[in-house]
Amino acid sequence: MKRMRQILHCALAAILLLASQTFGVCAETNAVHNFNKWEREIAAYEQKDATNPPPKGAIVFTGSSTIARWKTLAQDFPDQPVLNRGFGGSEVVDATHFAERLIFPYEPKMVFFRAGGNDLAAGKSVEQVFSDFQEFVEKVHARLPETKIAFISWGPTPSRWAQHEREKQFNALAAGYITGKPYLKYIETYDLPLGTNGLPRAELFVADKLHFNASGYKLLAERVRPFLPK
Repeated sequence: MKRMRQILHCALAAILLLASQTFGVCAETNAVHNFNKWEREIAAYEQKDATNPPPKGAIVFTGSSTIARWKTLAQDFPDQPVLNRGFGGSEVVDATHFAERLIFPYEPKMVFFRAGGNDLAAGKSVEQVFSDFQEFVEKVHARLPETKIAFISWGPTPSRWAQHEREKQFNALAAGYITGKPYLKYIETYDLPLGTNGLPRAELFVADKLHFNASGYKLLAERVRPFLPK
């Protein structure tokens, strides 16, 4: 009987370990976060790399849909070895979880990161999203101490105008954390989509009123360009 209990205990431990690699639990909401939902997209990037290996020391852009949908990234920065490794709908914890597969293999010179809006929309507090952001930075910097990380801040959108104050608060926390750290950069974009009336300009967004169109990405590229390595 004792031997059977030991076997069951070991089996349970193995199951819990496997689950922890696929699912995470948000301490704030006690909700299960399913990392496995991104497996197809991550695997597609890995397959692409296997057939056409990118150079080491490239510039990685990663994060949620603003990055994933940035289809003109290479044209916007033609003199830079840029890699788009965004995955739409993702949260900050997803980028942290998949850093071993989407960031570390490239040994990038620089990482441009934008995520957090989906986190707020899902009900996470500003403080929790900021804590997740800190964990992302700490994980990347610990593995790649020479790599600079640039955070592309959040800007309001017509469809999520209700959370624009929380986005601004998250930006402020991130900016304060970044100040004084030579390996971190903060790119302000909160004002980028705003019109003279203080509201997001509809002409910068596609029909869903959440994602940039070509005009929006043109403005975003102009903000990011000065932060690229010389």
